[in-house]
Amino acid sequence: MPLPPAPGPAPTPATSQGDRRSLYKAFAASLSGTSLEWYDFAVYSSAAALVFGDLFFPGSDPLTGTLQAFATYAVGYVARPLGGIFFGRLGDVIGRKRVLVATLLLIGVATFFIGLLPTYAQAGAIAPALLVFLRFVQGVGVGGEWGGAVLLSSEFSEAGQRGFWASAAQVGPPLGTLMANGVLAVLAGALSEDAFLSWGWRIAFLLSAVLVGFGLLIRTKLEETPVFKELEARGDRPTAPVTEVFRTQGRGLVAAILARVGPDVLYAMFAVFVLTYATQELGMSRGQAVTAVLVGSAFQVGLIPLSGWLSDRYGRRLVYGIGAIGGALGSVVFFTIASSLATVLPGVVIGLVFHSLMYGPQAAFVAEQFTARLRYTGSSLAYTLAGVIGGALAPLAFTYFLAKTGTGYVIAAYIVVACVVTLVGLRLGRAVQDDVEAGPQDAVTTASPA
Repeated sequence: MPLPPAPGPAPTPATSQGDRRSLYKAFAASLSGTSLEWYDFAVYSSAAALVFGDLFFPGSDPLTGTLQAFATYAVGYVARPLGGIFFGRLGDVIGRKRVLVATLLLIGVATFFIGLLPTYAQAGAIAPALLVFLRFVQGVGVGGEWGGAVLLSSEFSEAGQRGFWASAAQVGPPLGTLMANGVLAVLAGALSEDAFLSWGWRIAFLLSAVLVGFGLLIRTKLEETPVFKELEARGDRPTAPVTEVFRTQGRGLVAAILARVGPDVLYAMFAVFVLTYATQELGMSRGQAVTAVLVGSAFQVGLIPLSGWLSDRYGRRLVYGIGAIGGALGSVVFFTIASSLATVLPGVVIGLVFHSLMYGPQAAFVAEQFTARLRYTGSSLAYTLAGVIGGALAPLAFTYFLAKTGTGYVIAAYIVVACVVTLVGLRLGRAVQDDVEAGPQDAVTTASPA
């Protein structure tokens, strides 16, 4: 059961029992939709670390194959800005709800077809080419998803409660990671290694059709957010939101991008690259490595909304900053002690705890940097551009540094720099967006804690 929101500004007259029901429905739709979409995205990430190097990029050196597989992983991040620009613009022009239905469908179809792809041994170079294309399509969909999912729940809530309610979209990645790694762990445990590599991994991708169908059923029954309804009623929708964001919201955009770099890099380490590090460098089994990520992700499901709630009570910057500092220090400790499941498991859990402290307040912090009429576009651009800088490059850099130096301390230094970048973004950003243009449910007349 979610924690009750922290005390905030008194509810406005517009906050009726019906509004609360709409808020709960929006929270559930945001949570379920992003969880399903991140299942699709995370199942690829895990497969890239565990099997895609062998199946689509065969070679004599396992690290080289993994590096090539992570290159396709990075394509999903590089594609996100296109999705952020295209769908972000549509979200500010035609509404949040319709765009979120489209993004869910796009990701689901791409993931399902990955499960049908031939391998390199069956089709030669066409196999990795198709894999890269479908990963690109996934990235476009995710790029348009996050901004809308955040607004879906936050724009039904009061200003002093946004941290908690907006965190619904943030719980999606760990839940998706939990489901994806859980399915892969069951398949890997139930099948022989040959069977898993031959056809078992495909089941995890084909399941996407069922999961996305469920998500579409929920999202098609949603109402549009009250903030967008008010903008629509007043005829205040932007005609060129991307241009307006760059022209009028520059500081907020830069702050939001920088604030997101640290969490992206930390997630890339403790939910993605750790699978490669544990299996290829420490000699752990696939099952042990996946178990560590599963346990860490399970902790995040509760910690992320808790962190969002804490940010309502004590301020976004404080909670976020503690996570950034802890993530930097924790990464150094991890590479000092990691040697077996007994040390890797708590190391992953602690790393993802600090990630949660950043990730919980992140949705509200990013959204609050932009005015309501440009919020979908601005949030999507910040999310996707930061993903290219942080999440896309990190696994590639980690793999390269490990291959060249044979030590994890260079990787730890990379994470420390990323967390410092996040602290700079927090300092640059506003504590709250003083936006009264979109009606009472989006009004912020008093500053929340900084």
